[in-house]
Amino acid sequence: MPDEIKPNVNEAPTHDAQLAADSIASGEENAPNVDFDADYATAQQFSVSEVDRTGEGAAAADAATAPQYKTSKPVETKTQTQPTGNPDDYAELAKEVGNSKTEGVTNVSDDLVEQALEKGERKN
Repeated sequence: MPDEIKPNVNEAPTHDAQLAADSIASGEENAPNVDFDADYATAQQFSVSEVDRTGEGAAAADAATAPQYKTSKPVETKTQTQPTGNPDDYAELAKEVGNSKTEGVTNVSDDLVEQALEKGERKN
């Protein structure tokens, strides 16, 4: 079903479009008729090429997108830490961390813990 185009002179984006809209509005030219359904059906025919309607299209697409070089498959590796069970390892690590000069107080004594607990109890 053809639809008639009714141009609006105020909405014409260019001078030529304004002149065409004036000519149509004054009756000098006929308004174009557009059959949207027929245009849509025609566009659907062009949306898929002839080669894509056969098996050749799929083969051509595979050939065009095939990788040029072989790549190796990734190999998953699992790393597991071995427990030593030796407390001396942890004590040595604690000494290294505890002797850091950039940290705050490094020596925590029982007296210091007692003072902190007392201060915490006073505020509550």
